[in-house]
Amino acid sequence: MILSLQRRIHDAIAGAVRDRFGISDVPAFTVEVPPNRALGDLAVPVAFQLARTLRKAPRAIAQELAGVVGAIPGVARIVAAPNGYLNLYLDRPSFLLARVRNEVAADRPPADKTIVEHTAINPNKAAHVGHLRNAALGDTLVRVLRFRDTPVEVQNYIDDTGVQVADVIVGFRELEHRSFDEIRHVADTTRFDYYCWDLYSRVTEWYEADRRRLDIRAAALHDLERGGNETAAVGAFLVDRIVRAHLETMGRLNIAYDLLTHEGDILRLQFWARAFEILKASGQVFLQTEGKLAGCWVMRIDEGKLDEEKSAKASAEREEQASAKALLEQDEAADEPEESREKVIVRSNGVVTYIGKDLANQFWKLGLLDRDFKYRRYFTQWNGRELWTTTSDDGQPAPSFGHAKRIYNVIDSRQMYLQALLSQALRTLGHPVEAENSIHFSYEMVALSHATARALGYGIAADGEEAGKPFVEVSGRKGVGVKIDDLLDLLTDKAIDEVGKRNPEFPGDERRRVGRQIAVAAIRYFMLKFSRGKLIVFDMEEALSFEGETGPYLQYAVVRANNIFNKLREREGVTDADVIDALDGTPADEILGQTESGAPGDDAHNLWSVVFDAARLDDVVEQTVRALEFSILAKYVFGLAQLFNAFYHRYPILNEESVDRKRWRAAGVAYVRAQLTRALDLMGIEVPARM
Repeated sequence: MILSLQRRIHDAIAGAVRDRFGISDVPAFTVEVPPNRALGDLAVPVAFQLARTLRKAPRAIAQELAGVVGAIPGVARIVAAPNGYLNLYLDRPSFLLARVRNEVAADRPPADKTIVEHTAINPNKAAHVGHLRNAALGDTLVRVLRFRDTPVEVQNYIDDTGVQVADVIVGFRELEHRSFDEIRHVADTTRFDYYCWDLYSRVTEWYEADRRRLDIRAAALHDLERGGNETAAVGAFLVDRIVRAHLETMGRLNIAYDLLTHEGDILRLQFWARAFEILKASGQVFLQTEGKLAGCWVMRIDEGKLDEEKSAKASAEREEQASAKALLEQDEAADEPEESREKVIVRSNGVVTYIGKDLANQFWKLGLLDRDFKYRRYFTQWNGRELWTTTSDDGQPAPSFGHAKRIYNVIDSRQMYLQALLSQALRTLGHPVEAENSIHFSYEMVALSHATARALGYGIAADGEEAGKPFVEVSGRKGVGVKIDDLLDLLTDKAIDEVGKRNPEFPGDERRRVGRQIAVAAIRYFMLKFSRGKLIVFDMEEALSFEGETGPYLQYAVVRANNIFNKLREREGVTDADVIDALDGTPADEILGQTESGAPGDDAHNLWSVVFDAARLDDVVEQTVRALEFSILAKYVFGLAQLFNAFYHRYPILNEESVDRKRWRAAGVAYVRAQLTRALDLMGIEVPARM
């Protein structure tokens, strides 16, 4: 890791500026990585920032500083470049030795508790490919924050009182005329999340055939929210079965959680009632007495603060498309004008809107409500981590949940308007810091390539509207979409076939294990490598390729590094530890980048280049978190894998005759392998034993 060294260099140079030039307020400057190692391993442009103040040329300032900075642990020499940069060359042997021996401690200040809420799939049907990006981004955010030693609580919001659940209940009753016992039987004898997928699509068509049937949905929704009736009991059963299916699907993708937060508990435990009191007392919400919103409790919208980059009309359009929930509720909220300056929080019929319940939940997460959930253990997840759930019944002693200083809500970009309303409410109530720390981690949607859609059984008519588009859109409401489990199964089968072709000697169980790991890598890397503001068109063949910018390519780079040490053990009886221990006293020409003649080497793929790039992982993670852009991490890891593969092909290790070179190269490979493995773990990708 390199961040601690960069901080040490920064502090030493800032001290030299103060001492040499008598400047107490040193201008902010960075410790940069030059484009190639010939220009130094690190570079500092502080002379440019001082030039105007000191009325000197940057080159002259750099020369003065180079002479007075003094020794910096880990730095071999400091050179003032003709252009005014301070170029620093590291003590390369000690740099690598310290890292392969894990002697570099993390130097991070204590961090406040953070909540990351992600996935939040409506519990009415199987998870589909559109949910993949949310879960992959959310889980990777959790992993990189924990890598930075940030205490993170992972929440998955369960909308158990929403219209989607009501619709499936209506489907069972009105379309299939099933009793509660019969619904239980269906759940016990079918793939229930798949069964409900089809039923949900059918009931949507049933509503469209006669809009008066929406009154049946409204009655079911009221019963769900009120509780204490058979509709609520059926809903609780249905939600539990579907949520367990979702968790199993997410477990296949190496995703886990700490807490399931149920929307019904927000209502039953009076979270919303308390939040409503706070909002009314502040004047933030008020009862509208005239116009189309008469009888509704509304919140006045300050559009200028909602989204400076969007017009009021664009924001209204965003809300209209916010989610399946918004689409399904639009008939109930039809009286809310498109250009309204007021947002309905409670409808005239007493139903709390989505934004109302979300406000109550956000207040609780930030510790702004004088009440808490009750909790019970749900089950132990695939990684051994205990999963808890909220409950309205008698709870169990549980960890302390909520009360976070920062919150990331991972929700697609169509929810921009509603998320901005949350921040506005917090600011208006006198919580500007909490509003600033309530972060909407947005992203664009996922579509399918035509080839992938066909492979998954979705025929596109040649003369249909979809045929003319460059991709196939998915819609859970219409039943047009790909279930995550189906996609995973197909990718796994294809990966198993490829592994079998490459390694016919692998036993069947190992092929299946490796195939599953490759399939997960293919999906997760594909979801991360694009900017989150870009729509993804998922293509199965592209994602599964062992060549190019793919998860399997990254896995193969680490497997290749592992194979080097496997062969060293087989041929020479040498372990990783033996290689590292033998470096003491070994001439370091190889890591210094010197040629056989003793002259400095300028090969961009030499040992030092790949070691130095591997050490940048913690710096790249910092950039990733600051920008909330995981394509930065994905591109870095791909570049490091490419650099390692180029080194592997150019510099032999197993067949290297020079013992000194072999030792240093093997040590470098050990470090790069460890860093690549860490980086893949940040993306939720496992490294197969063999490929």
